[in-house]
Amino acid sequence: MADTHNTYFNSVDWDQLQKDHPIGDDFVEFAKKSKDEIRAHQEKLFARCVDRAWKTPFYQKLWGDAGIEAGDIKGLESLNSLPVFDKKDIMDSIARTPPIGDFAGFEGYPEGRPPVIFHTTSGTTGTPQVLLFGAKSREAQNLLLGRLYRFQGLRPDDVVHSVYGHGMINGGHYVRESVIHWTNAIFMSAGTGVETRSIKQVELMRDFRATVIVGFADYIKKLARVAVEQGIDPLKDLNIRMVSGHLGREDKDSLSESWGGVECYDWYGVGDTGCIAGEGPDRNGLYVMEDAQYLEVCNIDTGAPVADGEEGDMVCTCLYKDDIYPIIRFNTHDVTRVKTDSSSLGLNFKRIEGFLGRSDNMVKIRGINIFPQAMGPLLEEIDSFAGEFICRAERDSAGRDEFIVCAEVSGQRDENEVSKYKAFLKQKIGIDCGVELSGPGDLAKLTQTEVRQKPIRLIDERF
Repeated sequence: MADTHNTYFNSVDWDQLQKDHPIGDDFVEFAKKSKDEIRAHQEKLFARCVDRAWKTPFYQKLWGDAGIEAGDIKGLESLNSLPVFDKKDIMDSIARTPPIGDFAGFEGYPEGRPPVIFHTTSGTTGTPQVLLFGAKSREAQNLLLGRLYRFQGLRPDDVVHSVYGHGMINGGHYVRESVIHWTNAIFMSAGTGVETRSIKQVELMRDFRATVIVGFADYIKKLARVAVEQGIDPLKDLNIRMVSGHLGREDKDSLSESWGGVECYDWYGVGDTGCIAGEGPDRNGLYVMEDAQYLEVCNIDTGAPVADGEEGDMVCTCLYKDDIYPIIRFNTHDVTRVKTDSSSLGLNFKRIEGFLGRSDNMVKIRGINIFPQAMGPLLEEIDSFAGEFICRAERDSAGRDEFIVCAEVSGQRDENEVSKYKAFLKQKIGIDCGVELSGPGDLAKLTQTEVRQKPIRLIDERF
């Protein structure tokens, strides 16, 4: 019997990959092209994605149910006529055709199933979602993040300490591949606090002279506090010069200060799409990787595109995913707005504000929309705030909604301190809310900071 294995590395046209998605100085030059040239590049890639999608049962059903026929999609100008989909549609697909679902796109490969990278989400809120990547689209995804790190200032002599989780989830594996495949930096895969205890992580950074930390802001700030508790000065005893992670509305100044004034860079992406946008050296908004991602910002309620500068859901089309699991109009339910000023670097890629909250995690309290994730940067303005928080939404017997902010603080937790927090939050968010103060570390079981890459920030007890 013939050996018919089609291996991962033989499945990628490496030269074409880097022509479609340039890296290093070539990336900067591409991003300076005219908007018409960028659009022409996007159209070429989009046509390949549509062709692959039509071979996929998931899109045959999604578009067929919406009355879309082959030939109706003329190009990116037709995008708004196509239905969006989200995680619920993916989970429905898995339920229809378990265990992987009908969105994979294995159909149409004459040699059989191509090489595939398989991950799942954490499944903390139910059945894990399947994440699938073909060799070509996986390496394109890796390239996008690797080039972003280089764009932000990652150097060949850097030692990168990663606090992204591993296991079945995608994050840590994908970040590791990005650094070791597309940069020359040394990579340390420390993982979460469960994989490598926080104290040990700080010691590893010291012993192996880490210069860059990558991960989620909450845990990176926690490591700075752990270092101080262990008598390790983040400035004098460690060599960290750069942090790149998911900062969202986090206070970058406080994160930078906790590590001795390092440069902090934000980037945004989700498991399905990979890196969508990230800050450059100007740190003035996140550049959408428009040679690979077509990003729409759409009204949370109606789904219609909003004007630049207005908040809405990020709806992403991955222009590089023309092999496995094509993604055309995926609603992330993450909220942002497009920046309207010009790039000081002369780049013509669209820029966004970054992650401003989740529309499916937004709570409406007495007519006010509140994003729980936004509480952290606000609380950072109060000196006694110790860095961890969680919010609760409750409804009393009379049907009145209440919003309670639970925060860890250093020092006094008496009524005077509670009143100070209440007055501050009313000024910032416009409504009276409850405040419960705890000591450092007391909320860990609720936020699950040590266990989860993304800590829990809302407990909604109203329903």
